[in-house]
Amino acid sequence: MEGKMKVCAMIGKRQLEWQEWDIPKPLKGELQIKLEYVGICGSDLHFYSDGRLANWVPDGPLVLGHEPGGIVTEIGEGVEGFQIGDRVAIEPGVPCGECEDCRKGHYNLCKHVRFMAIPKEKDGVFAEYCTHSASMCYKLPENVDTMEGALMEPLAVGMHACELSNAKIGQTAIVLGCGCIGLVTIMSLKARGVSEIYAVDVLDKRLEKAKEVGAVRVFNGTREDIVEFARTLPGGGADLVYECAGNRYTTLQTCRLIKRAGKVTLVGVSPEPVLELDIATLNAMEGMIYSVYRYRNLYPTAIAAVSAGIIPLKSIVSHVFDFKDCIDGINYSLDHKEDVIKGVIKF
Repeated sequence: MEGKMKVCAMIGKRQLEWQEWDIPKPLKGELQIKLEYVGICGSDLHFYSDGRLANWVPDGPLVLGHEPGGIVTEIGEGVEGFQIGDRVAIEPGVPCGECEDCRKGHYNLCKHVRFMAIPKEKDGVFAEYCTHSASMCYKLPENVDTMEGALMEPLAVGMHACELSNAKIGQTAIVLGCGCIGLVTIMSLKARGVSEIYAVDVLDKRLEKAKEVGAVRVFNGTREDIVEFARTLPGGGADLVYECAGNRYTTLQTCRLIKRAGKVTLVGVSPEPVLELDIATLNAMEGMIYSVYRYRNLYPTAIAAVSAGIIPLKSIVSHVFDFKDCIDGINYSLDHKEDVIKGVIKF
């Protein structure tokens, strides 16, 4: 397939422009995919608003977007198990497969990973086509569409958080922050049999959604004190606490919310590198802290859970923007956080 495609590229802080690129051809081991849906992630918005994300600074135009679902349009040499027309979810990071971390199975920690929308690694997918290693593409069953395929990426983060902390039936959990990552964490907890889930946010629209997807009770942090409430739980706290907001205030709360031998899992990504924890309380509780970096080996599980109807993934989408309105959609998502729970670009 020859020709040109439209690409929405970030050329600087709060600057996006339309560019025309050649449609990429799949190399050996790769698929060419026509994108149908791409989620707008908080990290895309950070990159866009600040012109950088943590230590990643673009040194030229960067295409954002790393939550893709689409259709196979061309198959590279040596690829087996795919046909043109297959609907796929794409895991955005391609690890090297050979370093010590990859060999241990911790491929999300691979130093040589090429992850979409990361400078010097790989461009993202706010574009009509992409090519990607077939090893990181997953066929979707009949009853899972490509919008859900795109949302497997954030879902895998929530599932990874629950897997690391070994969330189990009969436990209690508090989730701080009910943006996309908080919501997929709630859904993942519920799917693992954790039924007593309390959710905190400062935006009522997100709290309504948290209740819809599995929280038994929600708290607006501007009006209610979750630390006070946690003390009333049996044992004086929750078994599991998930920080999904990536902010200073909620991170400091985490250790004050667990019961003895409870677990704190840091899921949210903070724009600032140094945050405080209440270490004295953590020590007194002999609490555990887990940190989450993306996910590993979870796409097949996530797809199976959505296909079985255990996780109502689509329910978190609040806004769908056409690709031609991509720039407006990204601006709207950035400027209307009180309204947008999860935005998705449709091609």
